[in-house]
Amino acid sequence: MAESPDICPTLTYEDAKAAIRLLTEGFGFAADAVYEGEDGRVMHAELSYGNGRVMLGSKGTGSRFDQLMTGAGPAGIYVRVTDVDEHHAQALAHGAEIVMPPTDQDYGARDYMARDTEGNVWSFGTYAPGAAG
Repeated sequence: MAESPDICPTLTYEDAKAAIRLLTEGFGFAADAVYEGEDGRVMHAELSYGNGRVMLGSKGTGSRFDQLMTGAGPAGIYVRVTDVDEHHAQALAHGAEIVMPPTDQDYGARDYMARDTEGNVWSFGTYAPGAAG
């Protein structure tokens, strides 16, 4: 396993299991850890893509984080991928809602955007944050 990232988006979902299915099957993440409560809800999950990681869990667990996230809006998350068109085809094949098809950007990157099962916007592209300058 790669070194842990210093920044890790954390999300909550009404149906965390459906989110994990889309992220793994549609977006190519690996489910490194999934912990369920006695009621079967996902209490905590860690998914990785390359050297990046996202943590997620179910809404309504009553944890302090869950309480603080109540009413929070969707998030936007960017993931660098090698082949945008191949990644897009995989996401499309697994039912991801594509909100912007693969597009060449003025700054030299190619990317696309998809919305997950609960409204978060995931961007996948060739841009390498921090590489410029």
